Parts: sequence; structure tokens; C-alpha cells
Amino acid sequence: MKRPNVVVFFTDQQRWDTAGIHGNPLGLTPNFDRLARYGTHLEHAFTCQPVCTPARACLQTGTYATVNGCFANGIPLPEELPTLARCFNEHGYETGYIGKWHLAATRTEPVPERLRAGYRYWLAADSLEHTSDAYRTKLYDNDNNAVQLPGYRVDALTDAAIRFMDERKELPFFLFLSFLEPHHQNHRDDYPAPHVYRDSFAGRYTPPDLAALGGNAQQQLGGYYGMVKRLDEALGRVMDALESLGLAEDTVVLFASDHGSHFKTRNGEYKRSCHESSIRIPSALYGGPFTGGGTVRELVSLVDLAPTLLDAAGIEVPPTMQGRSALPLVRGGGRDAAWPGEVFVQISESQVGRAIRTKRWKYSVSAPGRDPIADSGADRYEEEFLYDLTADPYELTNLAGMDSHRQVADRLRARLIGRMVEAGEAEPIIVPAPARSGGQRKVYAEELEE
Repeated sequence: MKRPNVVVFFTDQQRWDTAGIHGNPLGLTPNFDRLARYGTHLEHAFTCQPVCTPARACLQTGTYATVNGCFANGIPLPEELPTLARCFNEHGYETGYIGKWHLAATRTEPVPERLRAGYRYWLAADSLEHTSDAYRTKLYDNDNNAVQLPGYRVDALTDAAIRFMDERKELPFFLFLSFLEPHHQNHRDDYPAPHVYRDSFAGRYTPPDLAALGGNAQQQLGGYYGMVKRLDEALGRVMDALESLGLAEDTVVLFASDHGSHFKTRNGEYKRSCHESSIRIPSALYGGPFTGGGTVRELVSLVDLAPTLLDAAGIEVPPTMQGRSALPLVRGGGRDAAWPGEVFVQISESQVGRAIRTKRWKYSVSAPGRDPIADSGADRYEEEFLYDLTADPYELTNLAGMDSHRQVADRLRARLIGRMVEAGEAEPIIVPAPARSGGQRKVYAEELEE
């Protein structure tokens, strides 16, 4: 039996609700929506660390950021860790990486081979936002020679990916295609869409959380949506290329993003918070066992995706990986009682924070006395946010400290501590939020199960 090829189509800072299948009315993602409908839609997918380097380290290693050590930007991925590329290399795959890396801390300098986590074909830049612009794409090849690619940045990377697949169509390959879009262009703090989409989406749709909270969404959403549109067209080109090469059904394609964007509504920048706008991502799989897989409604974390890809390729998951393969959720075709009822999130750089998200609740704590850049964790946290996502899906009413929700908070606190310990952290003290009256009725702990 031929081993499946694997392609990861990875975007940067893409909100879950940019997708039509999640209710966006602008028609930005027909190719992603098709992937989700005819493949397997991970309806509730989340990052486990809402900032670039940590999220990427978690995906490459299947471990939480406090375990792999990359809990903030600017920390290189340790060289000795088992990674996706090393696992695929050991099983005869041609491995390749194209695009943004952000796991070497070399910023604008080339990434030395020892810091490439085992990828054998290399056309990438560590900090692509600092080596390129929308129509000026600069990467480095295997020999660390600078390579200028023509076209809009999304198209340039997609062209390179199609060449990689075409040249290896007779071999099993694992390709990680990592875009910068729809991340902002740092030196201007704007979202440079392709020229054809520059004014196409401005003012046409604002998600309810951004409409209520403001931030800089009205200034920047138009360009952001234009970037999402071009990314979706690139996804269509990748799928078309696989079809033309006769590889469509023999290739597992994963679409995911590292985190979302709250457009400066929750803190002074775009992510690094516990809110859905930061942590929920669009994700779907197609090909192999995922074709016709339907909708997975369990909560799936970014840390689960590495084991999922290895499992789909028939490769044993290393015991170091802390995530779980989602493949049994597809094969089982229903609720898996063994699957965790929440996802666990570590937050850095804006705060030393921890959170869990269940089907209904969001519970988040922070350690205000700790350095969010230098400290990976803390022994003492304080309750900061509690949201009822059934009544308040856009997280506009913080229930932390309300006497009506004390029992719920206590249960969630215990669940969060359990997840922290399971992830390898020491058991912390979590101080309850100051008590305040509020809430229309008392909410009971049993409602946690809803």
C-alpha cells in the first residue's frame, strides 16, 4: 500500500470566522469550505499558544511550549527534539519546508541546517515579515543563498510548493507550506492585500466582537480579508495541482493557522489573549482517511495535529508528543468519551497566563507579578476571565468573581490545574477573583457538562 503524501497548508494569524463554513458572508474561502465539507472539518480547532514561535514549536513537536522550551518569540527550537520532519525522514519521506519558519531566532539571517528541525528541502526565512513585503519575497535555499521569488508573496510560495510536489510526485513527500498572510506587515502595521482586492472588502462585514469593541478593525479588516481571499485561491491551486498530478486522493492535506487576531481589542496588539478571536482557528483535513470524514465536533488543539498527521501516515507517534491523534474521532464517527472535554492554552508575552476552553465555558488566569517575556510559568495565578460561550459567544461580559458563577469557576479552576499538571507544570495556587454580585440567576456546577 502506497504511503500517503502529506501537505500542511499553514496560515498566520487567521481568525476562524473568516471561513464561509463558519458563517462569514463575504465568500472568502470557497476552497477551504469545500475541503471541510468533502474532507473532515475540525469545527472546534484551537491554538495552544496564541503567538507565532510557541504555536509553531507546538505543531512541529506535538508538545506544549513549556515542554519544548519555546514559550515566547526569539527562542530557537531545541535541536534534539523529535519533530514532524524527523519522523517522516525516518520513514523514507522527502521532507520540505517553504515559507515562514520563526523557530530559529535568526530573524533576517539564514537559518543554519541544525536549526531546521530535520527538513531536508529548504526554501524559507526565519522571520518572513522582516525579509519580505507583499510583492518582494526573499527566502533562503538549502545552501543559505538568498532567493528572490516573483509575484505576490502568497503566489510566490504557492508556485514553489507546486514545483516541489511535481518534482517528487513519484516519491512519498511531506511538505510544510507556511505563509505569512494574513499577518500584518510589521514595519507599516498594515495588511497589504493583492492590488485587485485592495478595496474589495472594506466596510462590508465586521464580526460582532470587533463591532462592539472597536480596536483598529475598521481600518484594517478590508486588507486582512483580501489576504484571506488570496490564501484561499492558493489552497485551490495546491488542490488543483494534486489533482493534475494524480495525487489528490493519496495526499493528506491539513489546513490550519497558528492563532487568530483580535485587532487590538483585547490588549495592545493582535493576539496573546485567551479570547476566541486569538485562539480559535480554521482547520480541516482532506485525503486518505479524511475524505468524507464529516465534522469532528470535539475540541481539537494545535498540539494534536502532529500526532494526527503521523497516525494518518501509519507512523508511530513518539512518546514525547503530548497531543492526541484526532484520527479515531474520524473513524469512530461520534463522541469519543476518552477525548478531553477542554483544550488547554498557555499565554505569554502579554502576560503569564493559562486558560481552558470547554464546549460552553472559557476560564483564564494570569500571574501579574511575573515577566511575560522571561517567565514561562508561575506558581501563583489570579482569576481574570470567565465567559459563558452559550449566552455570550463574543465574550463581551466577564463573569469572573460573580457570586452567581462561583461554583462554575471552582470546577473550572480544578480542571485547569489538572491540565497544567498533565502538561508537565507544577501544581499552582489560583486565587479567586474578588467577589462581586451579579448574574441573573445562580449557575450550578452541573452546567459545566452542557
